[in-house]
Amino acid sequence: MKSDVNDQYSYKQLAAFFIPLGFSASLTSITHVIINGTLSRGENAAFIIACYAVAFSLFGIIERPIIVFRQTCSALVKDRRSFQLLSAFLVLVMSLVIGFSMLMAFSRFGDWVYINLFNANANMVSTISLTFKVIAFVIIFSGIRGLYQGVIIKHLETKWLTIGVIVRLCAMLITAYLFVVFDYVTSVSGAIIFLTGMLIECIISVWKGHEILKQHFRRKVSELQKIEISNFYFPLVFYFIIQTILVPIIYVFLANSEDIELSIASFALAYSITQMMLSFFMYTHQLVLQMYQKNRLKVIRFMVIVSILPTLLLVILCYTPTGMWFMAEVMGAEDDLAIATLTVLKFFIIKTIVFPWVDFLNGYLMLYRKTRRMLIAQVVNILTAIFILWLLVSKFPDWNGINGSIAASIGELAGFGLILFIVIRICRESRQVEDKMRTG
Repeated sequence: MKSDVNDQYSYKQLAAFFIPLGFSASLTSITHVIINGTLSRGENAAFIIACYAVAFSLFGIIERPIIVFRQTCSALVKDRRSFQLLSAFLVLVMSLVIGFSMLMAFSRFGDWVYINLFNANANMVSTISLTFKVIAFVIIFSGIRGLYQGVIIKHLETKWLTIGVIVRLCAMLITAYLFVVFDYVTSVSGAIIFLTGMLIECIISVWKGHEILKQHFRRKVSELQKIEISNFYFPLVFYFIIQTILVPIIYVFLANSEDIELSIASFALAYSITQMMLSFFMYTHQLVLQMYQKNRLKVIRFMVIVSILPTLLLVILCYTPTGMWFMAEVMGAEDDLAIATLTVLKFFIIKTIVFPWVDFLNGYLMLYRKTRRMLIAQVVNILTAIFILWLLVSKFPDWNGINGSIAASIGELAGFGLILFIVIRICRESRQVEDKMRTG
């Protein structure tokens, strides 16, 4: 670890880098509000939304190996040569993912997955399949977008991520409006709206990223190798896949609660609210990747201040009259569900305290290319959560959705404890190496 010898960034510059990242992550969640709001205006809206939801859920799992190219690029790319090497790696991964998507879209294997894994009925299969065929094209634009956004983040031009998301949302609103005006609202409409938004954001990212590459990145500085990309990339993919499967596992356990419907509904609402508050902090790892080595102390102080915000918001929601107002007016929940959800939310306060720091420490491991250790901490997180959930549901089934939030929070805490231990150990090892070099 380097000390703050070069005090290159002010707190204003740290904020100018981080806040646009947070806004872009938060604004992205509006995507699904636009799509679901449009689909709800169609005939047989429940059927349309359900078919789109299944297709999108499958897409969300398949897209995971593509999403992490943003982090991979921002961490590893230092010149045009390394960008070209990573681009070739992206093409390879994207070919495999698209090949699997085509198998899902044009074979009976896809129908089997829809019915057996997503509980779709026979009437839904053809609509889901058609919707997935359209939404699968998003993978191409998502991968290219992520690659060039990595370049943009590397050059600290994060305002362009926010600009890209805003233009994307405007394009989606126009597309959605046209579907409603021409009375063509189907599940496929939702996929086309999503595809249009991603295409627009991709174009903006490629334009700005290509401009930065030409002007500011040298032809050859680093000696990045394919094996280095693989060692960094694949643990990161598995990390996010494990992260994705935790919530479905929690739903399986909550099905054994005393009041199944209230249990799952209250947890689902509480989890979505928590994720909405934490979405602003999904990029704290980028603070470490781009600025930690040059401003270690300032980055940590800045993080201490901003990390308090999601917890503060959740405390206000849980312990003031604002909570009941929010549940009734914004979430549209009835009193029983609102009270149950706010109770579940109280235990998510632990997660809001811990998560920003987990992502921050993950950034440290990305910086020093120790992504395998990130994966170990995530495995500990999910195993702890599953064990706690099994214990609570078997002993206190009447706690309903509370069991889910306790398990998720303790799992996050366990993962944080391990990743903190790993980072401290790496720091000690690096200091020992530096001391030997000085004395030697």
